[in-house]
Amino acid sequence: MARSYKTQILQVIDTEYSADAVEWCPVATWHNILALGTYQLKKPEGKANGDCDGMDEPHTRLGRLYLYHFKPDQLFMPLTEVQRIETPAILDIKWCHISVSEYPTLAIANAKGAVELCRLNGREESCRLETVCSLELGPDCLALSLDWSTGIGQSCRPLKLISSDSKGHLSLLSVDEGAPSMDILSQWKGHEYEAWIAAFDYWNTDIVYSGGDDCILRGWDFRAGTESPMFTSKRHTMGVCSIQSNPHRENILATGSYDERILLWDTRKMKCPLADTHVQGGVWRLKWHPTHSHLLLAACMHNGFHILDCQQSMAQATEECTILSSYVLHNSLAYGADWCKASLTDLSAYNEDTASLAGSESEMRGQGSSIQEAQKLEVQVQNLKISYESPTGCFDLMVEDEDGVYVPEMSDTINNIPVLEPNAQRAPTGCGTGYREQNILATCSFYDHVLHVWKWESSPRESLHEPLS
Repeated sequence: MARSYKTQILQVIDTEYSADAVEWCPVATWHNILALGTYQLKKPEGKANGDCDGMDEPHTRLGRLYLYHFKPDQLFMPLTEVQRIETPAILDIKWCHISVSEYPTLAIANAKGAVELCRLNGREESCRLETVCSLELGPDCLALSLDWSTGIGQSCRPLKLISSDSKGHLSLLSVDEGAPSMDILSQWKGHEYEAWIAAFDYWNTDIVYSGGDDCILRGWDFRAGTESPMFTSKRHTMGVCSIQSNPHRENILATGSYDERILLWDTRKMKCPLADTHVQGGVWRLKWHPTHSHLLLAACMHNGFHILDCQQSMAQATEECTILSSYVLHNSLAYGADWCKASLTDLSAYNEDTASLAGSESEMRGQGSSIQEAQKLEVQVQNLKISYESPTGCFDLMVEDEDGVYVPEMSDTINNIPVLEPNAQRAPTGCGTGYREQNILATCSFYDHVLHVWKWESSPRESLHEPLS
C-alpha cells in the first residue's frame, strides 16, 4: 500500500543570533528537551559594512545556547524556552545517546577551538545545563564538528568523542564518566583545509570517517594507526561537510557535500556508492530516523530540508534515493536539523485530549491570521540581501537590507505561525502500511536566525480525504 506524507508547522521562534545546530535529547524520559546552538559574527567598532575578513581577528564570534521544553498538549506554543547561556560561537552540538554518570550530557564544539561537556539536571520544565568540563583542541582553530561513539547504545563504552577543526585536524577524545573529564587520545592531520565533519562508525568505534574542504572523504582505523587512512574517496566534487553512520543498519553510511549530493555507501565497498541523490543544495547535516532504518533527514542549505527513503537503495543499489517530503518554509541557509526521538503519540500519551484539541474551533479561527503572519514574515525575509565570504569563511557574514543598512532582529510576531503545509506524495516505499505515524522535527536556518518545530505525518494513501496534488 502506498503512503502519503504531509508537514505542518507547529511553532517558529526567532533565535536572535544565527542558528546553526539543533538537537533533541535522545536519553529516555528526556525526549521533549531540545538544545539549539548559534553563531554570530560581531564586527569591531569602526569597520565598514563591506569589510569582512573571514577568519582574521579582531572579529568576535559570539554564541548562545538555548534549551527548550516541548509540551505536545500545548496547541499554539508547544515549545518553551527554559534556559539561555552566552557562549563562544557554537558550530556543532551533540547529545550523548546514553546517560553519562546518570545525567543527559551535551557536547559543544565552539569557535575558541574547544569541546565542552554540559550536564542536564533538574526537572523537565525547570531543567538546566551546567558546564562540567572543557578541552582545547589546539591554538588558533575553530572546533567544527563532533560525534559520540554511542550511536547504538550502552555497548559503545568506554565513551569517546571525535572532533574536527578548521586546521584540518581530527581529535579522538576519551571521556571519563566519573570525573567527568576529557583527554586527547590521538590527534592528527586529516585534511588539507577545514575538516568540516568527523563521525564514528557506530558499529565499530575503532573506525571514524572524516570529510574536508579538500573535497575528500576518508576512513580511519585506530587499530592500524592514523599515519594513513584506510581509504580515501574523491567521489564528492566539493567540500564534504556531513557524515552519519546508520545506527540501525550495519555497514550503511550517508555522506553529504557542498556539491549538493547525498551519497549512500556500503562501508565494505567504498569504491562506489549505493546511491547518488542530487538535492539541489549543499548538504550541511544528515540525520537518520531514530527508529526507521531507511529514513534520512537532510539539511540542504539553499534548498531547505528533505526526508529521503533509502530502502530500495540499501537493498539493490538504485541510482537515487526517493525524496518523500521537502520542507522549504525556511528563508535562509538550512543548517540544523533533527528528529525528536519519540513520536508525537509517545510524547502526548499523558494527555488523551491532545487529538481533540488539535481539531478545536480555536485552531480553525486562528489559521487565517496565522497564514497572514507567515506571509508577512516571508516578505520581510525576501527583502534581505545576504553577503558572506565563502563556505570556508566559517559562517562569517553580515545581513543587510537593499540599501546596505544592518537589519536588526525580527519582531516577536514571528514566534508562533501554525501554518498548514500540504506536502503529500506517493512513494514506492515508506514507513509500512496500515497505520498513521506522526514525527516531530526541529530545523533551524542561519541568516534569518529562525527555529522551526514541525510535524511530519505518514499515513496510508486511502486514509486521506483529499486527492494528492
